[in-house]
Amino acid sequence: MERLTGRPLHPFLRRGIFFSHRDLHEILALYESGTKFYLYTGRGPSSDALHLGHMIPFLFTQYLQEAFQVPCVIQLTDDEKFLFSKDNNKKLEDYQRLGWENAKDILAVGFDVERTFIFRNTDYIHSMYPNILKIQKAVTYNQAKAIFGFDDSDNIGKHGFPAVQAAPSFSSSFPQLFGSQSNLPCLIPCAIDQDPYFRMTRDVAPKLGYRKPALIHSKFFPALQGENTKMSASVANTAIYVSDTAKQLKTKVNKYAFSGGGATIEEHQKHGGNCDIDISYKYLSFFLQDDQELERIRQDYSSGKMLTGEIKAKLIQLPIK
Repeated sequence: MERLTGRPLHPFLRRGIFFSHRDLHEILALYESGTKFYLYTGRGPSSDALHLGHMIPFLFTQYLQEAFQVPCVIQLTDDEKFLFSKDNNKKLEDYQRLGWENAKDILAVGFDVERTFIFRNTDYIHSMYPNILKIQKAVTYNQAKAIFGFDDSDNIGKHGFPAVQAAPSFSSSFPQLFGSQSNLPCLIPCAIDQDPYFRMTRDVAPKLGYRKPALIHSKFFPALQGENTKMSASVANTAIYVSDTAKQLKTKVNKYAFSGGGATIEEHQKHGGNCDIDISYKYLSFFLQDDQELERIRQDYSSGKMLTGEIKAKLIQLPIK
């Protein structure tokens, strides 16, 4: 990637945050031979603002778009959130509104406005519908149950939705963008929990005469409460939102960020902190660009030279790029 783009690898790659892939090498080989690809990622709108965990795929996708100078499509799955929601008080229109609110946060990452198409499913479904139908016909009910765990009490919309998420993997779903280029290679940066959708898509692609999309997966971004937790948009104190004020961010980090430090200053200075479980250090490993500075912080905190309050202060002051 460095050779093809002429720029350093993103820290997410250098540090193993994007840690696995399906056929990325094929995408790079095609690019080297002169065949461009397009990027596809998405967001299921469930909150007014994105939290930092949501931002990981978008920050990385924007880097890929800039590095390779390729188009990007971003799907807002307002239909999915409506179908899968357990909140019967929320209407479809609520998720449509959240989709456009989230779009503001996504576009603020810095996507190229000339190369980026962002859409809500409920607005754009007509152009994808032929591919959705082909995918639905190629996947059996038993396959969908085995992949996604559906049962007989789930509404029928859930059973049909995976085809909607699969459709943007095929460039023929975007005739107004790609014209007659109906089989462009596609690369999908996503969190690892989205892989089942695209395993299904990759199984279906040859049956429809399409290329299999390639994927690159990220680890989960941990919640403030600890390494083995996941940020939840519905539990405010587990997450840092892009809409949080500087004061809110400071309060959340100081109050809720799980510490790997000692119980007392004396104990910490004697034994050092544990960077493997310290959330402030984990967040720095995502967002601090300078590898040498990150390593210095790791050594100072692990030795006890840097205190818990100091590593939290470092995180609070860090800009996200």
